[in-house]
Amino acid sequence: MLNQSKNSQPISSPTKTRKAQNDGEAKENMWSGLLDSVGSGKRLTEKTVFLLGGSAETQREFLETLSPDPTKKHQERHRKKPPVANEFALGYTYQDVLDADQEDTLARLSFYTLPEALQAYAPLLPPLLTAQTVPNSLFVILLDWSEPWNWIRQMKDWIELLKEVLTSLDEDAKGSMDEVMREWQQGRRGAGIITSHESSTPIPPGPGEWDEALGIPLSVVCYNSNIMDNLETDHGWREEEFDFVLQFLRTILLKHGASLIYSSSSSPNHLPTLVHSTLGIHSLLKRETLKHNVIDRDKILIPPNWDSWGKIRVTREGFNVEAVSTGWSNDIRLPQLSLGQRDSEMPLELSTEEQCQQNTKDGESLLSVYENTIVNPKETAGQQPTFSRDRLTVEAMGMQEFLAGQLQVMEQLKAQEEHGADPKDNKDASSLELRVKAGGGTGSVDDRSQVNDHIGPVQFNVGGIQVDAEDMLKRLKEREETPDRDISASATPDGKSQNEALANFFAGLIKRNGSNSPRPHAS
Repeated sequence: MLNQSKNSQPISSPTKTRKAQNDGEAKENMWSGLLDSVGSGKRLTEKTVFLLGGSAETQREFLETLSPDPTKKHQERHRKKPPVANEFALGYTYQDVLDADQEDTLARLSFYTLPEALQAYAPLLPPLLTAQTVPNSLFVILLDWSEPWNWIRQMKDWIELLKEVLTSLDEDAKGSMDEVMREWQQGRRGAGIITSHESSTPIPPGPGEWDEALGIPLSVVCYNSNIMDNLETDHGWREEEFDFVLQFLRTILLKHGASLIYSSSSSPNHLPTLVHSTLGIHSLLKRETLKHNVIDRDKILIPPNWDSWGKIRVTREGFNVEAVSTGWSNDIRLPQLSLGQRDSEMPLELSTEEQCQQNTKDGESLLSVYENTIVNPKETAGQQPTFSRDRLTVEAMGMQEFLAGQLQVMEQLKAQEEHGADPKDNKDASSLELRVKAGGGTGSVDDRSQVNDHIGPVQFNVGGIQVDAEDMLKRLKEREETPDRDISASATPDGKSQNEALANFFAGLIKRNGSNSPRPHAS
């Protein structure tokens, strides 16, 4: 018994062994879950922006506008900005979207750039558009205010290229695109954008809305809006041209559910807020929203899901929204016309929808209508304008032609003097004829009046009061032409004239002052 007790050792129970193993595995799973949760919390949200159009320099300016000025603390942590490789074909760079305090990183934006809408670039995009990346993607088309006459042609090229790329994607990616567009139409996307869909009940799209949905959100940025004044001064643009371009763009983008913004690097704008809100990136500290702007000419902002045909018509009457909408749908389904195929006799305005459809059937596209209305000045530099629009530019006559016209006027005046007629009687007619011949026809008088209306009346300051020179000369001329008044009509009741009455009045004052003056004391 003693030997058996010495040699015997405690035997562990199988139940206790399994329990210990389960406890160890539970502890490992707990730590793995904690580490995974911390890692997923620090993982950045990936968003993709396809930047289409513009030169390499303008694309860099766009990226600078999106990136805010970092604080010193953030500069110490990130000394170098990521490089921008956009010189050839498909370019790439990235940016980190920071919170309002410039501390936390909300998301990382990957930018893919394309300079031109060439068919050779089409195979580069499908590998970047998958079922996972489509819900977090955005197309941005850059248009330059230095060439607004090329905008619709550029838009047409990009839309056709994007449609070709998106139709070549696999079924999973197309299903994701359909879901994204459904969420946009129902207002479930773009929560940081002020839209008309504020109610919980989905509002069905109106006429001309989402007719040509691409499957991925689209935003059009018209940059360099600070040079819009140059179009007005150098090329004679008026408010009609600016409104026509705006209404044209809004009608086209309404069909794709796209947004529109006029941007400039010299002034702050809402471009970062528009891009971030479209991608679903919102600050945790400061929630920013957008407000539409259709009044300020150089700060236009049209958020997605806000515009409609009725709002477009309000900008300026006479614009046929239906014709432009139908013509655009036909244009992006037809082969593009070259510059030499445009008809120079295309009317400047769309009067009816049937006219636009008939022009499309005859080979005349909506693109040609736009380019014949917003004309490239370089194409008409050496030609006379074929449209009857008043311009502020007046062409000067040649020296010999001007002197020949003056000679004819002088000979007419000399002939009138020889026949005994008074040249002063025909002074107005001869001066009018002189101005007409000096300006090269009857149109010069209209040009002169237009210039006078543009610069306003001539004024000068008299004793701190602004006096209109033309009005003053008119009054002086009327006073000179007024006949002398009858002195007896303006006489005083006792028969004396006003001058005599005033003279007697002042003489009486002098005598009264002389009599009331103190006498000097005798020395």
